[in-house]
Amino acid sequence: MSTIDPGLSPELRRYAELDQRLLAAVRGIRILPTVAWPASLEDRMIAAYAKGQFTLPEVNYHAPDLSAERAELMVIEREAGYDDPLGEYLSRTAESWRIAAEMLEAVGTSAVTAPSIVLYGRPGDLIPGSDRSNLDAARYFVELSDELGSDLLADDDIVNIPADQLRDDLSHTLDAFFGVGRIAVEVDPELTAKAAAGATRIRLRGGTTFSEYDRHQLLAHEAFVHSLTALNGRAQPVLASLGRTSPRVTATQEGLAVFAELMSGAIDISRLKRISLRILAIDMALNGADFVEVYQFFSNCGQSPADSFHSAQRVFRGVPLQGGAAFAKDNVYLSGLLTVHTFFRWALRQRRMDMLRHLFAGKLALHDVISLQPHFESGTILPPRWLPPWMQHAHGLAGKLAFSLFVNRIHMGKVQAEALSLSL
Repeated sequence: MSTIDPGLSPELRRYAELDQRLLAAVRGIRILPTVAWPASLEDRMIAAYAKGQFTLPEVNYHAPDLSAERAELMVIEREAGYDDPLGEYLSRTAESWRIAAEMLEAVGTSAVTAPSIVLYGRPGDLIPGSDRSNLDAARYFVELSDELGSDLLADDDIVNIPADQLRDDLSHTLDAFFGVGRIAVEVDPELTAKAAAGATRIRLRGGTTFSEYDRHQLLAHEAFVHSLTALNGRAQPVLASLGRTSPRVTATQEGLAVFAELMSGAIDISRLKRISLRILAIDMALNGADFVEVYQFFSNCGQSPADSFHSAQRVFRGVPLQGGAAFAKDNVYLSGLLTVHTFFRWALRQRRMDMLRHLFAGKLALHDVISLQPHFESGTILPPRWLPPWMQHAHGLAGKLAFSLFVNRIHMGKVQAEALSLSL
Protein backbone atom coordinates (compact mmCIF):
# COMPACT_ATOMS: atom_id res chain seq x y z
CA MET A 1 0.00 0.00 0.00
CA SER A 2 1.42 3.40 -0.97
CA THR A 3 2.06 6.21 1.50
CA ILE A 4 -0.31 9.18 1.39
CA ASP A 5 1.40 12.49 0.60
CA PRO A 6 1.36 14.56 3.84
CA GLY A 7 1.12 17.73 1.76
CA LEU A 8 -2.37 16.97 0.48
CA SER A 9 -5.25 19.22 1.47
CA PRO A 10 -7.71 17.79 4.02
CA GLU A 11 -10.28 17.04 1.30
CA LEU A 12 -7.78 15.31 -0.98
CA ARG A 13 -6.39 13.41 1.99
CA ARG A 14 -9.90 12.14 2.74
CA TYR A 15 -10.24 10.81 -0.81
CA ALA A 16 -6.74 9.33 -0.72
CA GLU A 17 -7.56 7.50 2.54
CA LEU A 18 -10.78 6.15 1.04
CA ASP A 19 -8.81 5.04 -1.99
CA GLN A 20 -6.35 3.16 0.24
CA ARG A 21 -9.26 1.49 2.02
CA LEU A 22 -10.68 0.53 -1.38
CA LEU A 23 -7.41 -1.10 -2.42
CA ALA A 24 -7.24 -3.02 0.84
CA ALA A 25 -10.85 -4.18 0.54
CA VAL A 26 -10.47 -5.56 -2.99
CA ARG A 27 -7.14 -7.31 -2.45
CA GLY A 28 -8.85 -10.67 -2.02
CA ILE A 29 -11.35 -10.23 -4.86
CA ARG A 30 -9.72 -12.13 -7.71
CA ILE A 31 -12.15 -12.53 -10.55
CA LEU A 32 -10.38 -14.60 -13.18
CA PRO A 33 -8.49 -16.91 -10.79
CA THR A 34 -11.77 -17.71 -9.02
CA VAL A 35 -13.53 -18.79 -12.24
CA ALA A 36 -10.47 -20.40 -13.91
CA TRP A 37 -10.29 -24.06 -14.89
CA PRO A 38 -7.25 -26.23 -14.08
CA ALA A 39 -4.92 -26.79 -17.03
CA SER A 40 -4.84 -30.54 -16.36
CA LEU A 41 -8.60 -30.77 -16.93
CA GLU A 42 -8.31 -28.81 -20.16
CA ASP A 43 -5.58 -31.08 -21.52
CA ARG A 44 -7.65 -34.23 -20.90
CA MET A 45 -10.83 -32.79 -22.35
CA ILE A 46 -9.16 -31.33 -25.45
CA ALA A 47 -7.66 -34.73 -26.25
CA ALA A 48 -11.07 -36.39 -25.87
CA TYR A 49 -12.90 -33.72 -27.89
CA ALA A 50 -10.35 -34.01 -30.71
CA LYS A 51 -11.41 -37.68 -30.97
CA GLY A 52 -15.11 -36.78 -30.99
CA GLN A 53 -15.66 -37.98 -27.43
CA PHE A 54 -17.99 -35.28 -26.10
CA THR A 55 -18.97 -35.09 -22.45
CA LEU A 56 -19.53 -32.06 -20.29
CA PRO A 57 -16.44 -31.21 -18.24
CA GLU A 58 -16.71 -31.51 -14.48
CA VAL A 59 -15.40 -28.31 -12.93
CA ASN A 60 -15.24 -27.69 -9.21
CA TYR A 61 -15.06 -24.16 -7.85
CA HIS A 62 -14.30 -22.76 -4.43
CA ALA A 63 -16.79 -20.03 -3.58
CA PRO A 64 -15.07 -17.36 -1.45
CA ASP A 65 -16.69 -15.64 1.50
CA LEU A 66 -16.42 -11.95 0.63
CA SER A 67 -19.03 -10.63 3.06
CA ALA A 68 -16.51 -8.49 4.96
CA GLU A 69 -15.20 -7.02 1.71
CA ARG A 70 -18.72 -6.25 0.50
CA ALA A 71 -19.58 -4.51 3.76
CA GLU A 72 -16.47 -2.34 3.61
CA LEU A 73 -17.11 -1.47 -0.03
CA MET A 74 -20.65 -0.35 0.83
CA VAL A 75 -19.23 1.97 3.49
CA ILE A 76 -16.64 3.40 1.08
CA GLU A 77 -19.31 3.90 -1.56
CA ARG A 78 -21.46 5.81 0.90
CA GLU A 79 -18.65 7.90 2.40
CA ALA A 80 -17.15 8.85 -0.97
CA GLY A 81 -20.43 10.25 -2.26
CA TYR A 82 -21.02 11.93 -5.60
CA ASP A 83 -20.37 15.59 -4.72
CA ASP A 84 -16.96 15.67 -6.42
CA PRO A 85 -15.62 13.73 -9.45
CA LEU A 86 -13.07 12.07 -7.14
CA GLY A 87 -15.85 10.86 -4.87
CA GLU A 88 -17.93 9.75 -7.85
CA TYR A 89 -14.97 7.74 -9.18
CA LEU A 90 -14.51 6.03 -5.81
CA SER A 91 -18.24 5.35 -5.37
CA ARG A 92 -18.64 3.87 -8.84
CA THR A 93 -15.50 1.79 -8.42
CA ALA A 94 -16.50 0.48 -4.99
CA GLU A 95 -19.93 -0.43 -6.34
CA SER A 96 -18.46 -2.41 -9.24
CA TRP A 97 -16.14 -4.34 -6.91
CA ARG A 98 -19.10 -5.10 -4.64
CA ILE A 99 -21.05 -6.50 -7.59
CA ALA A 100 -18.00 -8.56 -8.56
CA ALA A 101 -17.80 -9.94 -5.03
CA GLU A 102 -21.45 -11.00 -5.19
CA MET A 103 -20.75 -12.66 -8.52
CA LEU A 104 -17.79 -14.65 -7.16
CA GLU A 105 -19.71 -15.79 -4.10
CA ALA A 106 -22.15 -17.44 -6.53
CA VAL A 107 -19.40 -19.16 -8.55
CA GLY A 108 -20.46 -22.48 -10.01
CA THR A 109 -24.12 -21.46 -10.21
CA SER A 110 -26.25 -19.67 -12.79
CA ALA A 111 -26.42 -16.71 -10.39
CA VAL A 112 -23.04 -15.62 -11.81
CA THR A 113 -24.72 -14.62 -15.06
CA ALA A 114 -26.72 -11.56 -13.96
CA PRO A 115 -23.90 -9.69 -12.17
CA SER A 116 -21.49 -10.53 -14.98
CA ILE A 117 -23.93 -8.87 -17.40
CA VAL A 118 -24.17 -5.83 -15.11
CA LEU A 119 -20.38 -5.55 -15.17
CA TYR A 120 -19.66 -6.46 -18.80
CA GLY A 121 -22.90 -6.00 -20.71
CA ARG A 122 -24.83 -8.43 -22.89
CA PRO A 123 -24.51 -9.11 -26.64
CA GLY A 124 -27.80 -7.37 -27.43
CA ASP A 125 -26.74 -4.01 -25.93
CA LEU A 126 -26.75 -1.09 -28.36
CA ILE A 127 -23.44 0.48 -29.36
CA PRO A 128 -23.27 4.13 -28.16
CA GLY A 129 -24.21 6.51 -30.95
CA SER A 130 -25.73 3.70 -33.04
CA ASP A 131 -28.97 1.82 -33.49
CA ARG A 132 -26.99 -1.41 -33.94
CA SER A 133 -26.10 -3.84 -31.18
CA ASN A 134 -22.88 -5.52 -30.19
CA LEU A 135 -24.40 -8.71 -31.60
CA ASP A 136 -25.01 -6.98 -34.95
CA ALA A 137 -21.37 -5.86 -35.05
CA ALA A 138 -20.17 -9.37 -34.20
CA ARG A 139 -22.21 -10.89 -37.02
CA TYR A 140 -20.90 -8.28 -39.43
CA PHE A 141 -17.23 -8.98 -38.68
CA VAL A 142 -17.73 -12.75 -38.82
CA GLU A 143 -19.48 -12.49 -42.20
CA LEU A 144 -16.83 -10.10 -43.53
CA SER A 145 -14.03 -12.36 -42.35
CA ASP A 146 -15.64 -15.38 -43.99
CA GLU A 147 -16.03 -13.48 -47.26
CA LEU A 148 -12.45 -12.22 -47.30
CA GLY A 149 -10.70 -15.07 -45.52
CA SER A 150 -9.65 -17.08 -48.52
CA ASP A 151 -8.00 -13.97 -50.01
CA LEU A 152 -6.34 -12.79 -46.82
CA LEU A 153 -4.25 -15.75 -45.72
CA ALA A 154 -1.41 -14.22 -43.73
CA ASP A 155 2.03 -14.72 -45.22
CA ASP A 156 3.62 -14.48 -41.79
CA ASP A 157 1.12 -16.61 -39.87
CA ILE A 158 3.75 -19.20 -39.01
CA VAL A 159 3.38 -20.31 -35.40
CA ASN A 160 6.90 -21.37 -34.56
CA ILE A 161 8.18 -19.16 -31.72
CA PRO A 162 8.48 -21.15 -28.46
CA ALA A 163 7.22 -19.45 -25.30
CA ASP A 164 10.74 -19.30 -23.83
CA GLN A 165 12.13 -17.59 -26.91
CA LEU A 166 9.28 -15.08 -27.01
CA ARG A 167 9.81 -14.38 -23.30
CA ASP A 168 13.45 -13.42 -23.93
CA ASP A 169 12.54 -11.28 -26.94
CA LEU A 170 9.76 -9.39 -25.14
CA SER A 171 11.96 -8.85 -22.08
CA HIS A 172 14.60 -7.15 -24.22
CA THR A 173 12.01 -4.88 -25.90
CA LEU A 174 10.28 -3.93 -22.64
CA ASP A 175 13.55 -3.24 -20.84
CA ALA A 176 14.43 -0.78 -23.60
CA PHE A 177 11.02 0.97 -23.36
CA PHE A 178 10.20 1.00 -19.62
CA GLY A 179 13.64 0.49 -18.06
CA VAL A 180 15.51 -2.64 -17.13
CA GLY A 181 13.58 -5.05 -14.94
CA ARG A 182 10.45 -2.94 -14.59
CA ILE A 183 8.27 -5.56 -16.30
CA ALA A 184 9.07 -9.27 -16.00
CA VAL A 185 8.01 -11.73 -18.70
CA GLU A 186 7.33 -15.26 -17.44
CA VAL A 187 6.15 -18.59 -18.86
CA ASP A 188 3.21 -20.06 -16.92
CA PRO A 189 2.08 -23.62 -17.81
CA GLU A 190 -1.18 -23.18 -15.84
CA LEU A 191 -2.31 -20.04 -17.70
CA THR A 192 -5.67 -20.47 -19.45
CA ALA A 193 -5.32 -17.51 -21.80
CA LYS A 194 -2.46 -17.41 -24.26
CA ALA A 195 -1.08 -14.38 -22.42
CA ALA A 196 -1.97 -12.09 -19.52
CA ALA A 197 -0.49 -8.85 -18.25
CA GLY A 198 -0.25 -7.00 -14.96
CA ALA A 199 1.64 -3.87 -13.97
CA THR A 200 5.00 -5.57 -13.55
CA ARG A 201 4.53 -9.01 -15.10
CA ILE A 202 3.45 -10.49 -18.42
CA ARG A 203 2.72 -14.23 -18.48
CA LEU A 204 2.83 -16.48 -21.52
CA ARG A 205 1.09 -19.85 -21.60
CA GLY A 206 3.67 -22.62 -21.42
CA GLY A 207 3.71 -25.51 -23.86
CA THR A 208 2.48 -23.39 -26.78
CA THR A 209 4.11 -21.60 -29.68
CA PHE A 210 3.56 -18.10 -31.00
CA SER A 211 3.67 -16.31 -34.35
CA GLU A 212 5.31 -13.00 -35.22
CA TYR A 213 1.80 -11.60 -35.31
CA ASP A 214 1.28 -12.83 -31.72
CA ARG A 215 4.42 -10.99 -30.69
CA HIS A 216 3.22 -7.74 -32.26
CA GLN A 217 -0.20 -8.14 -30.68
CA LEU A 218 1.24 -8.87 -27.24
CA LEU A 219 3.32 -5.71 -27.30
CA ALA A 220 0.48 -3.49 -28.53
CA HIS A 221 -2.28 -4.97 -26.35
CA GLU A 222 -0.70 -6.37 -23.19
CA ALA A 223 2.49 -4.37 -22.70
CA PHE A 224 1.77 -0.95 -24.16
CA VAL A 225 -1.79 -0.71 -22.78
CA HIS A 226 -2.46 -3.07 -19.86
CA SER A 227 0.98 -2.90 -18.24
CA LEU A 228 1.53 0.73 -19.24
CA THR A 229 -1.72 2.05 -17.76
CA ALA A 230 -1.13 0.02 -14.59
CA LEU A 231 2.31 1.56 -14.11
CA ASN A 232 0.99 5.06 -14.78
CA GLY A 233 -1.89 4.48 -12.37
CA ARG A 234 0.38 3.26 -9.58
CA ALA A 235 2.20 6.59 -9.69
CA GLN A 236 -0.95 8.63 -8.95
CA PRO A 237 -0.64 10.57 -5.66
CA VAL A 238 -4.33 10.51 -4.68
CA LEU A 239 -6.01 7.66 -6.57
CA ALA A 240 -3.51 4.81 -6.42
CA SER A 241 -6.40 2.48 -7.32
CA LEU A 242 -5.94 3.72 -10.89
CA GLY A 243 -3.17 1.14 -11.01
CA ARG A 244 -5.66 -1.73 -10.77
CA THR A 245 -8.35 -2.69 -13.27
CA SER A 246 -11.72 -2.46 -11.54
CA PRO A 247 -14.68 -4.29 -13.11
CA ARG A 248 -16.30 -1.04 -14.22
CA VAL A 249 -13.34 -0.02 -16.39
CA THR A 250 -12.87 -3.40 -18.08
CA ALA A 251 -14.75 -2.43 -21.25
CA THR A 252 -12.71 0.73 -21.74
CA GLN A 253 -9.41 -0.96 -20.93
CA GLU A 254 -9.97 -3.95 -23.20
CA GLY A 255 -11.44 -1.73 -25.90
CA LEU A 256 -8.41 0.55 -25.66
CA ALA A 257 -6.08 -2.44 -25.91
CA VAL A 258 -7.79 -3.73 -29.05
CA PHE A 259 -7.86 -0.18 -30.45
CA ALA A 260 -4.10 -0.06 -29.85
CA GLU A 261 -3.77 -3.21 -31.96
CA LEU A 262 -5.73 -1.47 -34.70
CA MET A 263 -3.69 1.74 -34.60
CA SER A 264 -0.34 -0.04 -34.50
CA GLY A 265 -1.16 -2.52 -37.26
CA ALA A 266 -1.23 -5.47 -34.86
CA ILE A 267 -4.76 -6.62 -35.66
CA ASP A 268 -6.19 -8.48 -38.62
CA ILE A 269 -9.62 -9.62 -39.76
CA SER A 270 -9.08 -13.03 -38.18
CA ARG A 271 -8.58 -11.42 -34.78
CA LEU A 272 -11.81 -9.45 -35.20
CA LYS A 273 -13.53 -12.70 -36.13
CA ARG A 274 -12.30 -14.47 -32.99
CA ILE A 275 -13.48 -11.59 -30.80
CA SER A 276 -16.83 -11.56 -32.57
CA LEU A 277 -17.36 -15.33 -32.37
CA ARG A 278 -17.08 -15.15 -28.59
CA ILE A 279 -19.94 -12.66 -28.50
CA LEU A 280 -22.09 -14.93 -30.65
CA ALA A 281 -21.17 -17.81 -28.33
CA ILE A 282 -22.20 -15.87 -25.21
CA ASP A 283 -25.54 -15.20 -26.87
CA MET A 284 -25.88 -18.91 -27.69
CA ALA A 285 -25.12 -19.92 -24.10
CA LEU A 286 -27.58 -17.40 -22.69
CA ASN A 287 -30.21 -18.85 -25.02
CA GLY A 288 -29.66 -22.42 -23.83
CA ALA A 289 -26.66 -23.88 -25.71
CA ASP A 290 -24.51 -26.13 -23.53
CA PHE A 291 -20.71 -26.36 -23.45
CA VAL A 292 -20.46 -29.05 -26.13
CA GLU A 293 -22.73 -27.13 -28.49
CA VAL A 294 -20.68 -23.98 -28.04
CA TYR A 295 -17.47 -25.96 -28.58
CA GLN A 296 -18.88 -27.37 -31.81
CA PHE A 297 -19.90 -23.86 -32.88
CA PHE A 298 -16.28 -22.69 -32.61
CA SER A 299 -15.05 -25.87 -34.27
CA ASN A 300 -17.45 -25.45 -37.18
CA CYS A 301 -16.15 -21.90 -37.58
CA GLY A 302 -12.68 -23.26 -38.27
CA GLN A 303 -10.98 -23.23 -34.89
CA SER A 304 -8.72 -26.11 -33.80
CA PRO A 305 -9.86 -28.47 -31.02
CA ALA A 306 -7.65 -26.66 -28.49
CA ASP A 307 -8.75 -23.18 -29.57
CA SER A 308 -12.40 -24.27 -29.71
CA PHE A 309 -12.19 -25.69 -26.20
CA HIS A 310 -10.47 -22.60 -24.79
CA SER A 311 -12.97 -20.31 -26.52
CA ALA A 312 -15.95 -22.24 -25.13
CA GLN A 313 -14.31 -22.37 -21.73
CA ARG A 314 -14.11 -18.55 -21.65
CA VAL A 315 -17.89 -18.38 -22.12
CA PHE A 316 -18.61 -20.88 -19.33
CA ARG A 317 -16.11 -19.73 -16.70
CA GLY A 318 -17.77 -19.90 -13.29
CA VAL A 319 -21.20 -21.03 -14.52
CA PRO A 320 -23.02 -24.37 -15.08
CA LEU A 321 -22.25 -26.01 -18.41
CA GLN A 322 -25.76 -27.20 -19.28
CA GLY A 323 -26.81 -23.97 -21.01
CA GLY A 324 -28.75 -20.87 -20.06
CA ALA A 325 -25.83 -19.24 -18.22
CA ALA A 326 -22.65 -17.42 -19.29
CA PHE A 327 -19.71 -15.41 -18.03
CA ALA A 328 -20.10 -12.21 -20.05
CA LYS A 329 -16.60 -10.71 -19.89
CA ASP A 330 -15.76 -11.40 -23.53
CA ASN A 331 -18.64 -9.16 -24.52
CA VAL A 332 -16.46 -6.11 -23.77
CA TYR A 333 -13.76 -6.55 -26.43
CA LEU A 334 -15.78 -5.55 -29.47
CA SER A 335 -18.14 -3.12 -27.74
CA GLY A 336 -15.15 -1.55 -26.01
CA LEU A 337 -13.25 -1.23 -29.28
CA LEU A 338 -16.15 0.46 -31.04
CA THR A 339 -16.81 2.83 -28.13
CA VAL A 340 -13.14 3.76 -27.70
CA HIS A 341 -12.82 4.34 -31.45
CA THR A 342 -15.82 6.66 -31.29
CA PHE A 343 -14.30 8.47 -28.28
CA PHE A 344 -11.04 9.06 -30.15
CA ARG A 345 -12.93 10.49 -33.11
CA TRP A 346 -15.04 12.67 -30.80
CA ALA A 347 -11.96 13.99 -28.98
CA LEU A 348 -10.28 14.84 -32.28
CA ARG A 349 -13.38 16.71 -33.46
CA GLN A 350 -13.39 18.63 -30.14
CA ARG A 351 -9.63 19.25 -30.52
CA ARG A 352 -9.04 17.54 -27.18
CA MET A 353 -5.89 15.51 -27.72
CA ASP A 354 -5.21 16.08 -24.02
CA MET A 355 -8.15 13.81 -23.17
CA LEU A 356 -6.70 11.06 -25.32
CA ARG A 357 -3.39 11.28 -23.49
CA HIS A 358 -5.19 11.32 -20.13
CA LEU A 359 -6.81 8.00 -21.04
CA PHE A 360 -3.42 6.38 -20.36
CA ALA A 361 -2.92 7.96 -16.90
CA GLY A 362 -4.33 4.85 -15.22
CA LYS A 363 -7.12 2.30 -15.36
CA LEU A 364 -9.87 4.71 -16.33
CA ALA A 365 -13.30 4.40 -17.90
CA LEU A 366 -14.16 6.86 -20.67
CA HIS A 367 -16.56 8.54 -18.26
CA ASP A 368 -13.70 9.16 -15.85
CA VAL A 369 -11.53 10.85 -18.46
CA ILE A 370 -14.26 13.43 -18.97
CA SER A 371 -15.50 13.85 -15.39
CA LEU A 372 -12.00 14.05 -13.87
CA GLN A 373 -10.79 16.77 -16.25
CA PRO A 374 -10.77 19.46 -13.50
CA HIS A 375 -8.44 17.28 -11.46
CA PHE A 376 -6.14 16.68 -14.42
CA GLU A 377 -6.01 20.44 -14.94
CA SER A 378 -5.24 21.11 -11.27
CA GLY A 379 -2.52 18.45 -11.15
CA THR A 380 -4.35 16.30 -8.61
CA ILE A 381 -4.24 13.53 -11.22
CA LEU A 382 -0.90 13.31 -13.00
CA PRO A 383 -0.55 12.95 -16.77
CA PRO A 384 0.83 9.61 -17.92
CA ARG A 385 4.57 9.07 -17.67
CA TRP A 386 4.46 6.53 -20.51
CA LEU A 387 2.45 6.59 -23.72
CA PRO A 388 2.26 3.81 -26.32
CA PRO A 389 4.55 4.37 -29.30
CA TRP A 390 1.62 5.10 -31.61
CA MET A 391 0.31 7.78 -29.19
CA GLN A 392 3.66 9.55 -29.09
CA HIS A 393 3.22 10.66 -32.69
CA ALA A 394 0.21 12.94 -32.38
CA HIS A 395 0.26 14.11 -35.99
CA GLY A 396 0.16 10.57 -37.32
CA LEU A 397 -2.67 9.64 -34.95
CA ALA A 398 -4.61 12.76 -35.88
CA GLY A 399 -4.13 11.98 -39.55
CA LYS A 400 -5.57 8.48 -39.21
CA LEU A 401 -8.54 9.68 -37.18
CA ALA A 402 -9.20 12.68 -39.42
CA PHE A 403 -9.28 10.38 -42.43
CA SER A 404 -11.71 8.01 -40.72
CA LEU A 405 -13.91 10.93 -39.68
CA PHE A 406 -14.36 11.96 -43.29
CA VAL A 407 -14.61 8.58 -45.00
CA ASN A 408 -17.23 7.45 -42.50
CA ARG A 409 -19.54 10.02 -44.09
CA ILE A 410 -19.38 8.12 -47.39
CA HIS A 411 -22.41 5.85 -47.64
CA MET A 412 -21.18 2.59 -49.14
CA GLY A 413 -24.70 1.65 -50.21
CA LYS A 414 -24.53 4.46 -52.78
CA VAL A 415 -21.13 3.45 -54.16
CA GLN A 416 -21.06 1.73 -57.55
CA ALA A 417 -17.96 0.08 -58.99
CA GLU A 418 -18.57 1.71 -62.38
CA ALA A 419 -18.60 5.18 -60.86
CA LEU A 420 -15.36 4.50 -59.04
CA SER A 421 -13.64 3.28 -62.18
CA LEU A 422 -14.76 6.33 -64.17
CA SER A 423 -13.51 8.74 -61.49
CA LEU A 424 -9.90 7.52 -61.71
